[in-house]
Amino acid sequence: MLARTLVLTFHGLGDPIVPLASGEGRYFVAEQTYRRTIEALDPLEARHGIRTRITFDDGNLSDYATGLTALVEAGRTATFFVLAGRIDASGYLSGAQLREMAGAGMTIGTHGWDHVAWSGLDEAGRTREMVDARKRIEDTVGAPVNEAAIPFGRFDKTVLAQLKRLGYRRIHTSTGGLSFDDAWFCPRWSVTETFEPARDLAPRVSAGQILRGTLYAPLRRLRYRI
Repeated sequence: MLARTLVLTFHGLGDPIVPLASGEGRYFVAEQTYRRTIEALDPLEARHGIRTRITFDDGNLSDYATGLTALVEAGRTATFFVLAGRIDASGYLSGAQLREMAGAGMTIGTHGWDHVAWSGLDEAGRTREMVDARKRIEDTVGAPVNEAAIPFGRFDKTVLAQLKRLGYRRIHTSTGGLSFDDAWFCPRWSVTETFEPARDLAPRVSAGQILRGTLYAPLRRLRYRI
């Protein structure tokens, strides 16, 4: 068995409508770039014998206004990782929008409460980010939350062990690469402002990337005891 699943991560689409943290602007992608990426996935999968999944982080309003529309038109689904503390805030997804997205077949996951790094938090901080945030999102959407995306990709053995104990079915990181389709630990490629699907998609599913992802998966399990 080989690692043949490519997970692409989007953050914002189009022009930002809320103030951004330093360096965050590079993760906002033109709407047409996003649409061309979605349109390119079917031929990419057929040509390379791989599977692709789409995720969104942060819960920006563009996830609904642009992201959802293109997915529905293409007959695809995605996982949207939202911040519990930003639900219903200006520029971010509302509870009603999250429920509509879930009703359209999208998966809603957690990105925590305050968009802070989880590594280094004390027990109270981890509870707020991994437990309280999950509960608020579940109460908002009216469905279980079984997937998490770790902010900034910063994790350690403590973070992963707690996510395991809490019963998350799958966790996502910012570690680049391919994964096994049923993996608990899922690497992802973050799409940035310079991304061009015609140029940049194929290298991410090359034979070398498939081999790298296949070899790294058991090494991660050993290193982090997952």
